[in-house]
Amino acid sequence: MILYILLFFLIICINTFTVKFGYKKENGLRFSFILLALFVGLSDMLGGYDRYIYSELFDGIADITKEGGRYSDSAIFALYPSEIGYIGSNVLISFITSNRYVFILLYTLIIYFLYYFSLKEYCINYSFAMMLFMGLMFFFTFTYLRQMVGVGVAWFAIRYVYKKELYKFIICVLIAASFHNSAIILFPLYFLPIKRFKQRNVIVFMVFCLILGLSGGPSAVFRLYGNVTDMQYRTDSYAEQEIGFRYEYIIEALVFLYLILKNYSLVPNTKKDLVLLNTSLGFCAILLLFVFSLNGGRLGWYYLIGMISILSTIANKVKHNNQTRKIISIICFLLFFRIVYFWGSMLSPYKTFFTKGVRDYDPIYEKYEYDENYSIDKFYR
Repeated sequence: MILYILLFFLIICINTFTVKFGYKKENGLRFSFILLALFVGLSDMLGGYDRYIYSELFDGIADITKEGGRYSDSAIFALYPSEIGYIGSNVLISFITSNRYVFILLYTLIIYFLYYFSLKEYCINYSFAMMLFMGLMFFFTFTYLRQMVGVGVAWFAIRYVYKKELYKFIICVLIAASFHNSAIILFPLYFLPIKRFKQRNVIVFMVFCLILGLSGGPSAVFRLYGNVTDMQYRTDSYAEQEIGFRYEYIIEALVFLYLILKNYSLVPNTKKDLVLLNTSLGFCAILLLFVFSLNGGRLGWYYLIGMISILSTIANKVKHNNQTRKIISIICFLLFFRIVYFWGSMLSPYKTFFTKGVRDYDPIYEKYEYDENYSIDKFYR
């Protein structure tokens, strides 16, 4: 646990002192993402079930590449039939390596490469942007590989909203959806007016979203969409894990709305900033719409870059108001610490795949390990 907390503060210090000592702020951001990508990518099956299933499916693809056969017969086609981008990436990587650890490392590098360019493009204060990233997104890059790539491509697509290049936006969203079908939820963003909505209208709209969310309608629509796009098995399995009222979504949305609306005038009137402002509001709206769904927060990830950008902009402009900056900092750390604490054995103790064996008392390994040869020799494939 201490290692992760030290990592949190190290990343903030890197970006803070880069500027303080006169270096280009992009250097600090770049080094931060390289460090995080290696920290996540070199870890030994941390994060839970998803890494094991992705690895097992990749092993099947790698076996076909090495020994021959039809890719269409592999299990990955049965589980993700409509997500051809993810399937294709597995096939391509299988020509480079047949080892699951190298596969995860390469995928992680791709994820952080995409995120780096989005934060560099959309954010001003990299220290606060990274603080928000660590609190809101970092830990999910350990486990949700497919969706993290989809999110990275979706974030890249947002530049085409304020540039009004529809065809490029559509192409990016479709590519993102080919890794995780849920990325289609970003599509309506393009058609929102590029303007600053009145605060009263924003509040009324959010209340409407909450009422609609409490009705359970959006969650039902998501399940229907899952059925149509071959996601039913996955949405059903997620629902079995945890169903109920997600009060934390409401708290998170209200806190972020308060910070944004309180500092509404600090957001510049450029097309880019207005689009990112509306993207951040879209994130809050999704949380409120899916208060009865385990997947509400995950759907909001496609809009999360707006929240990271706008709050980092606000923090950059309120140097005279330390209270707002302190609130944002405390929230980020609490969100970060919450995952460290509740994920427990899925993250700690940290171990890289360069060391042999497995972690002691690892219930995830006990339940989901499918090839014990990896425990003897990490590079036997």
